[in-house]
Amino acid sequence: MKNETLRGAVPLSHYFLRERVRPGGLVVDATCGNGFDTLVLAQLVGASGTVWAFDVQPSAIAATRELLEREGCPDRVRLIEAGHERLGEFVPEGITAAVFNLGYLPGGDAALITDPANTVAALEQAAQLLAPGGIVTVAIYTGHAGGPEEAQAVENWAASLHPGRFNVWRHRQLNRPETAPYLVFVERIR
Repeated sequence: MKNETLRGAVPLSHYFLRERVRPGGLVVDATCGNGFDTLVLAQLVGASGTVWAFDVQPSAIAATRELLEREGCPDRVRLIEAGHERLGEFVPEGITAAVFNLGYLPGGDAALITDPANTVAALEQAAQLLAPGGIVTVAIYTGHAGGPEEAQAVENWAASLHPGRFNVWRHRQLNRPETAPYLVFVERIR
C-alpha cells in the first residue's frame, strides 16, 4: 500500500483486494468508470489473469481503455459496454473478487447514476460466481439523489445473505459526515 491511506471507501476496498487477488485470478469491475479500480485489478491478476470491466457509458469504456493502454495492461481486461446486471452473461464461476463503485461517473453526467434494482441483480450474480474465499466490495455514496435508496437496497441484499455461506461487513468512518462514502464487504466462506 505504497503512500496510500485508508481514507475512504475506495482505498479500503483496494486494501482488501490486495489481500485476496493473486496473479492468474478472475475478477470483475462492475462499474469501471474512469478505470482506476480496473487498473488495480489488472495489476493484481497479472498477465495470466482476467478482468471483466462493465460500464453503460461509452465514455467510461474509452477512459478505461486509454488508462489501461497507458499503463501497459489492456490485454488482461475485457471491456464490456453493458450494465452490470448482465454480469452473469459474460463472467464464469470461480471469480476471486468483484468491485462495485456506485453512484455516478466522476467528471460525467451526475444525473446518470447506478440503479438499485440493477445493482442488486448484479450483486446477486457476483455472489453466486464467487469462489470460496472470494470477495465483493461495494463503495456506496449517499450524498447524491438516489444514493440513500441504493444504499438501503444494497444493505438489505447484504443482510439477507446466508451467514453459513457469507460474511458481510459494513465499514464506515466514524469521524466523517453521514454522507461520506462507505464500504460494504462480502466474503464467501471457504
